[in-house]
Amino acid sequence: MAGYYVWKSFSEDEDRQEKPRRYGVTEIRSPEYSIMRHDALQDILESIGEFVDGLKFSGGSHSLMPKDFVKEITDLAHRHDVYVSTGDWAEHLLRKGPAAFKHYVEECKNLGFDTIELNAASLKIPEESLLRFVRLIKSVGLKAKPQFSVKFEGADIPTAGNRAFGAYVAPVQRSYEFVEDVDLLIRRAERCLEAGADMIMIDADDVCKYAEDLRTDIIAKIVGRLGLEKTMFEASNAKTSEWFVKRYGPKVNLFIDHSQAMNLECLRGSKILTQLSDLTHHNHLDDLSALTL
Repeated sequence: MAGYYVWKSFSEDEDRQEKPRRYGVTEIRSPEYSIMRHDALQDILESIGEFVDGLKFSGGSHSLMPKDFVKEITDLAHRHDVYVSTGDWAEHLLRKGPAAFKHYVEECKNLGFDTIELNAASLKIPEESLLRFVRLIKSVGLKAKPQFSVKFEGADIPTAGNRAFGAYVAPVQRSYEFVEDVDLLIRRAERCLEAGADMIMIDADDVCKYAEDLRTDIIAKIVGRLGLEKTMFEASNAKTSEWFVKRYGPKVNLFIDHSQAMNLECLRGSKILTQLSDLTHHNHLDDLSALTL
């Protein structure tokens, strides 16, 4: 118990912020992979709600539920200081025209959602349209979280020598060949952040889906350019979460399954304790050095 008490006392130096947190965010998924009853979610939030920052309706699952039930879920989450995200469902509305997206944003706000996620790969729209969607979401007081994949369709990658955004690019035949381009991901993410996006979600595919096959080079480049505070990675298993915390510390933002939340918080706490121990040891050595002088 003594160790637990020391760990929870770190809010003074902001190594582990109190909610709402700007970094070290833990977002859990619900209820795409298992239909989660209201009482089941309540049990989860009552037991580990202190360690959960966000709840994501993955795969647009909220669109299949009665509105009253969705509102009950969002109200429950808010009582535990947990924000609620839509997941990537907006792309299914585009066939109905721009007006449908605006209606979707307004309905999400009425239902109690706090964040609207935009899957850039699934939307298949020009970059300027994506930026307009970000601004529209922000204009009604909600948070925008674009999601990017490291692979793009070949036809979406600007040709060499003409990669400037806003420049005219001659239409080319659609290609279903996917090309890895982390620099393009970063530049588009930066433009979304400039337009007001609150955070960038990185698709786990081809980056961090499997702990034994992590693309550490891509992750390092994304974090180096966008910063930890503005990026969120999906950790599909406990080993991946452990790698992220060990490599980038407790301030890394992660999207996980609810079953991993307690383990992740323990990892964040143990990392903080390790950093404090190292600092204390360093200061102790300095004190001993001063005594010898």
